[in-house]
This record gives sequence, structure tokens and C-alpha cells, in this order.
Amino acid sequence: MPDEKPIDFLPQLPRLQQGLDALGIHTPNGAEQLAEYGRLLLEQNQVMNLTAITDPDQVVDLHFLDSAALLTIGEDFHHKTLIDVGTGAGFPGLPLKILEPSLDLTLLDSLGKRVTWLSSVCEVLSLDNVTCLHARAEEQALKSGFRDSFDFAVSRAVASLELLAELCLPYVKVGGRFLAMKSVDSGAETEEAARAISKLGGRLLPRVDYTIPGTEVTHRVVVVEKVAPTPKGYPRRWAKMQKVPI
Repeated sequence: MPDEKPIDFLPQLPRLQQGLDALGIHTPNGAEQLAEYGRLLLEQNQVMNLTAITDPDQVVDLHFLDSAALLTIGEDFHHKTLIDVGTGAGFPGLPLKILEPSLDLTLLDSLGKRVTWLSSVCEVLSLDNVTCLHARAEEQALKSGFRDSFDFAVSRAVASLELLAELCLPYVKVGGRFLAMKSVDSGAETEEAARAISKLGGRLLPRVDYTIPGTEVTHRVVVVEKVAPTPKGYPRRWAKMQKVPI
């Protein structure tokens, strides 16, 4: 396996700072911490498949600023609990934690190597109140202390909204929110998922579209309010979820 080559992410600091300023996000050392995260990401990506996006400017735009935009959609994340389901390389959870340090964050992923790396990143960045959890989402959601327990569940995973709702809504407490990061052409997908969302205890709220600063890229957050506890029996096993939609 090849050795990691040093990565210099500091040239991206001005782009990061300008983007955060455009979003109205002002966190002491936020841009510097994100730059260090970017360095760690691209260095580790040389020996582990963490991201297909390897251009530093695109990492800033399509990972960091895209994740940060969740802080601008009108939700209050201060001192809240949040679980990032299928976090992958830590998006959007870790940028949210860096920019809103009061968050109590859980990063959940089914690949142990990724979770181990995320733990090391949190240590390097001196982030507290972060739990890096190696587990399958549909199994962990059945456990006490996780089910109906979080203020927010977020996901940027590539899966249909119907599947994501079954994986994520069980984690959210009544009154909390599930935030699904989607493309702006996800209207039909959202309509198709409405029945499942309702059955799982959720209610669709108005969607929020945003443009990533410095780009022409527009993305969407599908906002789901948890209005009732998720019924027993959900989430089902992954194979069942795929084979028999709600």
C-alpha cells in the first residue's frame, strides 16, 4: 500500500472563509479546523476510499460548504443532539460540529475502517461530545438510548428518500427533525416517500433549497418533522426494506 503524500490544504482557507461569510456563519477557528479536516481527508483518501472528490476547491464547495448550509435553513442546532446516519467520511456531521461546537454529535457508519478514521480526526481536531459508532443503521435504531432520542437525524447518503426515512426517522424524538440532503430534482421522490414518512411518524415540512456560495450548484433539504413515535417493527431488515417498500 502506498504511503500517504503530504497535502497542503491551507491555500483553500480564503475560499473557506469567504464561503462561510456568505452563509453568515462565524465560528472562531472554524475555517482553520475545516482546512485541517480537508488535509486529513485527502491524505487518508490516498490509502482508503473516502471520497471521489479530490480537488481541494471542490472539497471546500461540495463537502464543507454544502454541509455548512444546513446551519442556515432555519433550524436551531445550539446544544442539540444530532445523529448523522451513513456518515461516510463525516458529511455533513463533522462540519456541523466544527461550526456549531455545542452539538452533541453521533456519527454512524457500517464500515469500521471509516469509523476508526473519523475517531482519529475528532482527536486531532480536539472535538468533544462526538460518538463515532460502527453499526448498521437499521439495527442501532432498535436500541434503547437511540430510538426516538435525537433532536436531529441527518443524512447525505445516496439512497431513496423512502429508504432513508425508514432508516433515520426511528432515531428522531417527537418534535425533532429528519433532514435529508437531496438534489433539487427530488420532487417526485419526495411525493413517493410521503406515505412511508407518515406511517413512520413523520410529517413533511416545506423544503429548503440553497445555492452553495461561489458556485451555481443548488441543493435541497427535505425537512421532516417527527410528530409521533415510530411504530414497532420499523426499521425492518435492509433486504426487506429494499424488496418491500412501505
